[in-house]
Amino acid sequence: MENKIVLRLADGRETEALAPVIVSASRSTDIPAFFAPWFMNRLRAGYSVWINPFNQRPSYISYRNTRVIVFWSKNPAPMLPYLDELDRMGINCYFQYTLNDYENEGLEPHVPKLQKRLETFRMLSERLGPERVIWRADPLILTRSITPELLLAKIRSLSDSLAGLTRKLVFSFLDVNAYRKVQRNLVRENIFAEEELGHAEIGNAEQHVIARGLQELREEWHRKGWDFALATCAESTDLSRYGIEHNRCIDPELMERAFPEDRLLRDYLAGFRKEGGEFDLFNAGTPGGFDYTRFKDRGQRQICGCVRSKDIGMYNTCPHGCVYCYANTSRDLALRNCQSCLRNPEGESLIPLVR
Repeated sequence: MENKIVLRLADGRETEALAPVIVSASRSTDIPAFFAPWFMNRLRAGYSVWINPFNQRPSYISYRNTRVIVFWSKNPAPMLPYLDELDRMGINCYFQYTLNDYENEGLEPHVPKLQKRLETFRMLSERLGPERVIWRADPLILTRSITPELLLAKIRSLSDSLAGLTRKLVFSFLDVNAYRKVQRNLVRENIFAEEELGHAEIGNAEQHVIARGLQELREEWHRKGWDFALATCAESTDLSRYGIEHNRCIDPELMERAFPEDRLLRDYLAGFRKEGGEFDLFNAGTPGGFDYTRFKDRGQRQICGCVRSKDIGMYNTCPHGCVYCYANTSRDLALRNCQSCLRNPEGESLIPLVR
C-alpha cells in the first residue's frame, strides 16, 4: 500500500520515487543527533535519496504522503528547534529515545553526558507529551563489571529522573552472535576476551532475573502514581509472566491515540484493519483490529513487530562510537561520512552519490 509516484527534481528531471506514509529516521543512524539540519532541508525539498547498503543502488524517497516520522536517537536535542516547523508542515512524529547509563564503562563514548541527556528527555516530553517519547534501555549488557543487579540499579536510578515523562520502557538484550563486527569491538575495547564471547549474550536465567526486577520497579512506580508499560524489542523470549509484551516500535495503535485528528493517517491505517479471523503477529486477531501479518515490515527481523515504514538512514554514518553498534563497519568511515554530510547539508543523500 506504499505509493510510487513520479518525482520532478530541481533540475527538471523526472524519476520514480517511493512515497511512504510512515518514515523511520532511523534505525541505521542517529539522524536527530547529527543530521537534523540536513533532514529538514530534505523535507523542505520534498525528497531524499537512499542508497541500498547491499547493492549500492540509489532510490528516491518522496515526502509528499508522509504523515508520521518515527525518530530514533540517543541525543535528540538538535531536533528540538525544528518541532514547530514539523507541526506547520502537518507532519506528526514521536521519538524512540535510547537512554542508557554506561558512562563508567565507556560503552557509548561519544554520546552527551548523562545529565544532559536526561534534561533533553524532559524537554522533549514536556513539548510532545509522555506517550510520544518512548524510553529505550537498549541494549542491556552484562560484562565483567556489570551484573544483573548493577544493571537494574542503573535503570532504577534513571527512572528517578524520568518519572512521569514516558509511558513505555522498551529494552532488548545485547545481540553478539549475529554480528562479527560487534564481537571485534567488544574484544578490541577489552569488554570481553576472545574466549569469553561465547558467554557475552545474556542467558535465559539472567534474562528472567532482569525481567523480574523490571516488573518490581514498574509495580513500585505504579503505587506512586506513574504507570508505564514494559516491552521487549525483537526478542523471542516470552516474558509475559512479568507483564512484559513484545513491542511494536513503529506502532499504528500509538499513532491512532497520539494523532486522532489526522484524517489522512486514519484513512491509511484503516486499510490494514480486518473484521475477524486469526491474524496478528503476536496475539490472536480481534474483530476490527490491525492485521499485523499483512501490515508487518518485511525488511525487519522475523520477531520484529514493526509495521511497514521506510527507513531513510544509512549505515556507516553515526559517530557515537558505541561499542555494541552493528551499523558501522568502522568508526573512521562513519566519522568521514558524517563530516561529508555536514559539509554539504543541501545534499540529496546522507553519503555522497556516485552518478
